[in-house]
Amino acid sequence: MRFPLLPAACRALSCPWRLVAAAPLAVLLAAALALPARAAGWTVLTADDAPAHAEFVRELQGGADADPRIEWVRIAPGTAAPPPAPEAVAQADEDRVTAGVRTRGIRRSAPAVDAVTVAVGPVAARAALDRPGQEPLLLAMLSRLDYEGLKPLPALRRGERPIGVLLREPAMGDQLALIDAVLPGKRRLGLVVTGESEPVLRELQRVAQDWQLQVEYAPDARSLGAALRAVVPRSDALIVLPDLIGENQAATLAVLRAGAGAGLPVFGSNEGMVRSGGLAAAVSTPAQLARQARAMGARLAGGSTAAPVVESATPASVRVNATVARGLNLRLPPEQDLAQRVTAPR
Repeated sequence: MRFPLLPAACRALSCPWRLVAAAPLAVLLAAALALPARAAGWTVLTADDAPAHAEFVRELQGGADADPRIEWVRIAPGTAAPPPAPEAVAQADEDRVTAGVRTRGIRRSAPAVDAVTVAVGPVAARAALDRPGQEPLLLAMLSRLDYEGLKPLPALRRGERPIGVLLREPAMGDQLALIDAVLPGKRRLGLVVTGESEPVLRELQRVAQDWQLQVEYAPDARSLGAALRAVVPRSDALIVLPDLIGENQAATLAVLRAGAGAGLPVFGSNEGMVRSGGLAAAVSTPAQLARQARAMGARLAGGSTAAPVVESATPASVRVNATVARGLNLRLPPEQDLAQRVTAPR
C-alpha cells in the first residue's frame, strides 16, 4: 500500500483537510467565456477554494487597493482555462502552419510585455499548460511533488512562452539554517523517505555537506514504524520532507510521536507541522509568496527562456512551538531573530 495522497487543495498541513467545493460548471464556464480579451494585464486562474490560494490571490491583487489589471478567474477542475487573447491564438496558428518550415523573414508578433497568466495550485497549473498562447505563465503555490508530477508534460517544455514555477516550500538550505540556529553543534539529522522523495532528498544532500544525514526508506505505510525505530537512535533531530510522508496526516503524526517518545525535536516545512507538535519550521506565508510571485512574473514578462525557471519560496518567517520547546528544555531566540538567521547570506 502506497502512502495515500490527500486532495490537491488540502495537501499542505497548513491547510485544513476538507473537500474542494467547486462552483457549478455552467457558472464557471460562463465567467471564463465572458473574460474580455486583453493585450495587457495579469490573469490569475484558480480551480479550488483552498483558503491559502484565496489569500495568495487577494494579496497578489493588492488587497483593498486591488489592481484592476489583475483579473481573478475561477475555473472548474477538469475544464480548460479561459481562451487567450486573439493575438496569442493567431500566433499559435502561425506556429502550427510554419512547423517544420524555415521561418527566416517571417515577422512574428510578440505578446504584450506586461501580459502574464498566473495559475494557482496544481489543478489550475495543468489547465493553464493546456492553454495555447505565448504570454508568460507562472505556476504558483505548487509543492515539490506537484511540480515533479507536471515535469513530464510536453507543454512545460514547449519553449514558445516563458514559464516560471514558484514552489510553496522554502529551500532545504533554509531549513538547515534554521536547525543550525536552534540546535548549534548538532549534526545528526534523521529522516524517513519514500521512493518519490528522491528529488527533495537530492536537494537536501547537496546542501548538507557538513551534516550527517541518517536516511531510512519506507516504501509503504506498513514499513514506516520500522524505519523510524531504525533512524531515531542515530539522530539528534528529525526532519519531515515535503514528500508523501510530509503530505500525509497519519504518516506525519507517526514521525511526531516517534520524536516525542525519544525526546527529539522534529522540524518540518509548514506551519501545520509546528502546530501539530513539530519544534520549528522556516515558512513563507501566502502573502509573502504573492510578493515573490509579483517579482517573478515581472521578470518573466521582461524576457524569455526555453526552460522553466523554478524558485523555492523565499522564507521570511519562522514558526516555533513554544510548548514543545519547553518540553525539550530548549530556550530559543524569538521567531523574528531566527528568521533573520535563516535569511542571512550564507
